[in-house]
Amino acid sequence: METAPKKGFQGLVENWKSDLIAAVSVSLIALPLSLGIALAAGAPAMSGILSAVVGGIVTTLYRGGHISVNGPAKGVIAVILLGIALMDDGTGQAFNYVLAAVVVSGAIQVLLGVLKLGRLADIFHSSVIHGLLAAIGIIIFAKQIHVALGTHSDSPSIVQNLIDAVVYLPQANPFVVIIAMTGLLLLLFQSKISNRFFHILPAPMWVVMLSIPFVYFFNFFDQHTLSFFGKAYEVGPTLLLDIPDNIMDSILHPNFGKINTLEFWTTVVSILIITSIESLAIAKAVDKIDPYKRKTDLNKDLIGIGMSTVVAGLIGGLPIIAVIIRSTVNIHNGAKTKWSNMYQGLLLLLFIVVLSPVMRLVPLCAFAILLVYTGFKLASPAVFKQVYNQGTEQLIFFVATMVLTLYTNLLIGLLGGLVLAMISHMLLARVPIPQFFKMIYKSGSNLVTNSDGSYDLNIKGIANFLGILKVDKLVAQIPSGADVNIDLSETKLVGITYMDFLVDYLKTQNDTGGKVVINGLDAHVSSSTYNRALKISLNNTVAKLSPRQTRLQNLANERDYQYANQVNWNTTYLKNFHFFEVRPIERKTNCLKGKFKDLDVSWEIADVTFNEGQAFTAETFNTTLMVLTLNKKIPVFTMEKEGVLEKIFDRVMAFTGYKDIDFEMYPDFSKKFLLMGNNESEIRSFFTPEIIRFFENHQIYHIESNGEALVIFDKIKLARTDETMAFIEYAAALAKLLKEKS
Repeated sequence: METAPKKGFQGLVENWKSDLIAAVSVSLIALPLSLGIALAAGAPAMSGILSAVVGGIVTTLYRGGHISVNGPAKGVIAVILLGIALMDDGTGQAFNYVLAAVVVSGAIQVLLGVLKLGRLADIFHSSVIHGLLAAIGIIIFAKQIHVALGTHSDSPSIVQNLIDAVVYLPQANPFVVIIAMTGLLLLLFQSKISNRFFHILPAPMWVVMLSIPFVYFFNFFDQHTLSFFGKAYEVGPTLLLDIPDNIMDSILHPNFGKINTLEFWTTVVSILIITSIESLAIAKAVDKIDPYKRKTDLNKDLIGIGMSTVVAGLIGGLPIIAVIIRSTVNIHNGAKTKWSNMYQGLLLLLFIVVLSPVMRLVPLCAFAILLVYTGFKLASPAVFKQVYNQGTEQLIFFVATMVLTLYTNLLIGLLGGLVLAMISHMLLARVPIPQFFKMIYKSGSNLVTNSDGSYDLNIKGIANFLGILKVDKLVAQIPSGADVNIDLSETKLVGITYMDFLVDYLKTQNDTGGKVVINGLDAHVSSSTYNRALKISLNNTVAKLSPRQTRLQNLANERDYQYANQVNWNTTYLKNFHFFEVRPIERKTNCLKGKFKDLDVSWEIADVTFNEGQAFTAETFNTTLMVLTLNKKIPVFTMEKEGVLEKIFDRVMAFTGYKDIDFEMYPDFSKKFLLMGNNESEIRSFFTPEIIRFFENHQIYHIESNGEALVIFDKIKLARTDETMAFIEYAAALAKLLKEKS
């Protein structure tokens, strides 16, 4: 791992160029999204820009993070809509009342950070939070789909807004729909287009830019009607973005006239909870993909975000949070220090001043389709499937929170979801209520220091989201780099949020050189095979192998291989391969190991669980792969089937110095495989005619080299036993060929 960049002013001087280049890409994404988020929240469009500028400049001056980007995000839309609806008294001051709530919530955030209560966000049950975000996604979708269709729904009910979108579909303005559908197609297919021209700008900017020719073509500048299949539709300036000529005209001030009302404090608490949870969760997610493995000071970050939120509220901006998409783009474009966040804020200020005449040409439906797409992703069928795969009970918590939020508000939805999760845990634990809380807060969990410097963390009783702060105090006593054995054998119940905490700690400790092992769950049962799923202990339960595990065990016995079905959390070596550089790996299981003794080549086949995406948008995948350790130096390359369009295969390499290496003498091979690497001469030397013919005549796998070993896998799924045997036969033939070549 490279040396971490210097902090403070010295870091600014040494890394200004790389930080500025990354900030350009981030600001191009932030510009349309910030405007769209403000519009979706029922706020003036410039509120989003003001928030993004403050998030960039003010937050950078005092923050606990290193490389995340701050500004408004989709999570704030629902809370602003809620506040406007609750405090609208007909005076036209509803948004000003909300700004006052923003200021107060920011001040409370600062206080929470000063009191070092940043970890409070960890106690919220993960499935409940996902349910809340799914509800936010539906709220965004329900409100913005009408803007994208050119229709309107007057109902305050989100569910009725969705129904109206279907009912009013025949009344949709086709000239608005054409622009929105063009934007949607760009969002869906830009990543699939290999032409580099379409990757010069991020997808949101393409959506905005390509909407402008339609504005001229349909003449949105004058109020008039256009005919479509004999029916007239209104088009005109009201369908365009309206922003002031002078940025100072965008400044709005808070009105504290509602501070003594329940509606005001409901808004404050809603803003506080949503922004704090999302910011802290994203801060931890960004730490996972930080190439320098730096850790965010969550309490300091909370103070910085709170201060920025106060400033934003005072001048008419939206609440500030850490933004995962912009942070990920920041990292992937080479940002090294916190100053990249300041640059993107300054660039946004410059863009809105210089480009404001152009932005007034953008139709509102272009921003709406960005938010419709975002809202759908938060509550798509894939999200429901992902939660269901984590356990049936998690789907119940998720759906209940979502539905309750849609029919009431964010605060009631969150509290109701947490109460449901707690009651469910009581029923599953099968203990009286007083004993349930005693088993959480007075369970007898302890930390033992061993003579060799390692630690035993013995967790007992009920290990659920309510007990996370308690275990956090225990792990805080363990020094970095120490080996830790976490024993859960004396637990009655282990919740998914608790397991999230333990696995996150495991990864953090492993990154510092320590080895962490989680055991004691063999006698626990779960409704899911997901490794972090809720688990309960049943007396006299004996862990049984699944039919597939039994077949693998038999294969190992027959052929003298080593087999272990237990979870193996040590996946560090896989991060040396490009595919897993930006995909956090959860674990390995069902590890089958062997060696081709006559070739001095060892191999391991394992089921690997990894994530695609970050924080609340992450998807979990399982695949079976083989690592073939060659004990010889080979070039670094990646090879996969030519024309593969599945999103799981990373096309970023093609735009970071890699290119497809073709062999003119072997056109069939060049057509079959996409071969990439940054040392073309070494790769051409390695791919001899014999090796090329081998790959041409065998099963097509995704293959990567890290310079000393190959990782080989087929599809993103678990392999059958016959496919596992095919792995071994394929590797043996390839290893033999490489041996003969040397």
